[in-house]
This record gives sequence, C-alpha cells and structure tokens, in this order.
Amino acid sequence: MLPSQLTAESFAKYPPEARQLATEHIALLRRLPLAFLPLLLRELIVYDWKFPAERTELTRQFHYLGALADAPFQSAMSAFTQLKLTRELEQTDWVNNPTVFSEQLSAHLWATHQIDPFSNAAVDYMKKVNHSASDLPLPTHRLGIAIVGQGVANNDGYRLFRKLRPLGVYYTQVNRADTAALLAAAKARAEVHPAPYGHWYIDGGVSLAAPSLTSISYSALAAVRAAIQARMQRTYEAPVFDPEAFRTMLAQLKPEDAGLSASGDNVLTRFQLSLLTEGAGTQVFSTTFVQWAAREALRRAQPLTLVTRYAPRQREKQMNELLAERQRAPELDPQGSLIDADMGAYYTWINQQRLSGYDQSAFLAWFEGHGEAVAIAPQLEPGKTSDAPIDLASLVAQIA
Repeated sequence: MLPSQLTAESFAKYPPEARQLATEHIALLRRLPLAFLPLLLRELIVYDWKFPAERTELTRQFHYLGALADAPFQSAMSAFTQLKLTRELEQTDWVNNPTVFSEQLSAHLWATHQIDPFSNAAVDYMKKVNHSASDLPLPTHRLGIAIVGQGVANNDGYRLFRKLRPLGVYYTQVNRADTAALLAAAKARAEVHPAPYGHWYIDGGVSLAAPSLTSISYSALAAVRAAIQARMQRTYEAPVFDPEAFRTMLAQLKPEDAGLSASGDNVLTRFQLSLLTEGAGTQVFSTTFVQWAAREALRRAQPLTLVTRYAPRQREKQMNELLAERQRAPELDPQGSLIDADMGAYYTWINQQRLSGYDQSAFLAWFEGHGEAVAIAPQLEPGKTSDAPIDLASLVAQIA
C-alpha cells in the first residue's frame, strides 16, 4: 500500500483516540511520502497511551503540516520524497506495524548510504515544527531531586558530585534528615501546581509513601521484570541468537504478556512496560532503571518536579546469572551503585536542561544519610562550597 491509498478503514485496528485523529487528518496523511509517514504513525498509533506533553507535540506536527501551502509542503517533504525505498518496504504493513517498518527502514538506509540525508531531513523538520508554535509558560520552575548512596556507610574516598559541583553550591554539612523531607517538598509543589503526570517519584528500591506524585519503583515491578527476564533468557539461550528478532520480540510485548494489569492507569502501565522493553539493562540493574526512567519521564512527560532515589543494584555478572534474579537473591554492590547514581544524577540534570524553562530550573543531589549535597539554581553562585551546617528541609525550600 502507498500513502495515497489510505482510507478510514486502514486505521480500524488503532486504539479509539488514535483512530479518530488519523481519520480527521486522513487527507494530510495521504500526501506524506512513505519514508516519512510510518514514522509519524509510530507516534500516532500509541496516542491513547501518551502523556499530555507528548500529545501536544504530536498535535503540533499535524498543525504545522496542515497549515503549509502546497509549495512549502513539498519543500518540507522533498528530502524524504527523494529517498529510494525497496518494493519490500512498500509491501510491509506499515500502517499497523509502523515500529517494525521503522526498524527495516533504518537498516535499509544504512545499507544504501542514505542515512545521513534522512537524519538531516528529520532534524530540519523537527526544528521547523518546534519553531511553528511557542511553548506555553510554565506555572512554576522545574525542580529535580536526586537521592544517591542508599546503603553506603562510608564513601571510601570517592569524590562525589564531581560533575555537579561546578554548576552549583556544594554543601558539606547537611543534617542527616531522612528522604521524607524531600518527598514532602515535592508533594507540596504538586498540591500547589497540580498537573496530570506533572510531579514524579522514581525509586530504585521500595517506594516510600508519596501521595500526589506519579510513582514507579523497581521493586514494585519485580514480577513484571521476572516475566521479561524469562523471555530474554530463552532468547539468549537459543541455538542461534538473532539480535534483531530479540529487539522485535521486546518491542511487540503487550502489558498482559508481562503480567501488567490491563485495568487502572493505562498511560502509566504502558510507560512502565516501555522502560523494561526499550531500555538496556533496566530489567536487571536498579540504578540503570532509575536513570533510564528519569530520562524517559523528562523526555515524554516533561514534569515540573522529578524525585529520583537510587538503591543498591546487583553486582555485574554473566548475563544468564543476571537474568536469574528470581531464582536467587542477587549480590548487591552499594559502593558501585553510588558511582552509578552519581553519574545518573548528572545525566538527569542534563536532560532536565533540555526542556523549556531550563534557565530557571533547579536541581538538588543529596548523599542519602550523609552530609553531602549539591544545589543548583539561578540564585545560587556556581562553583562555591559551603561548610556551614544547614537543614535538608531548609535547603530544598530555598530552591523548590
């Protein structure tokens, strides 16, 4: 099938809201080149499970394309139209399986040395889309909080927060309050500035009580991780290991395949499944899970508040041992996890800075149960060190 042959019935298998959106814009979809359209459909087919920020971005694309006159439209799509595709790609069921088509398209573009023109065209297109409409003003500045080092009694000389210290104030005598003070600050922000999926708490162990926050944890997903690990292990132990088939298997998993409930919050359920099927190592390392979950929450939900709390991960071993977590108690590595969490906190800060309002955003990283912390905010002088005693709740209140 070619895009010009699309009908309303072509989207019969789409979820309700996605089907309605496709039908409303079917005249536009028919005009798009095959090298571009399935990439848009890959986002559209999961519209029903997207966060509000993602829905806004997809709607912005439709508005941008729909507002173009014929000549500018042809110009915007010309680079995609010029790409040479195979008959096999055209015959793929790209309407109902746009993700599979995208993988095959990527392999084809690499093999035919067309990946650079495609990448350049995609970057140029998204720049134009983003410039076509202004971002709405934020109700308050963004705040990120990273809690690292759970279970570490002594630091053993590791220079903590080395990447974050030049960006803010490094505190050496924070009182040893518990994590509740930070969650209370996040809860207060959520109550003053309520927004769907606007305030998050991601835990690498067992979650603490966090009403008003969108919460996910590594421990709560233990049964789901075990189900996915079992599938991964069978694939790894097959006589012939096919990496492409392995990736496709994970991409096609449905919530019920992994033991996730079909009832409740379908948006959050799908998000949690994506963390375990799209992330590398999220199924077996809690620190990787937290770092990837923070990245994806910032990229997709664009929250105003994000609290991440790292817990000790299991020691690195051979893959078959890592995937056997359900059969044995994993050996934990608190000191190695501290290093992971330190870098994870820095990456979360970087990803927060990619969002709108980055110049007013704030960030706090705290060594759990210890006196070290770094606070970053516009009102704080970067690169300074403070040896004065300070209460953790007072510190977060300064930037929250």
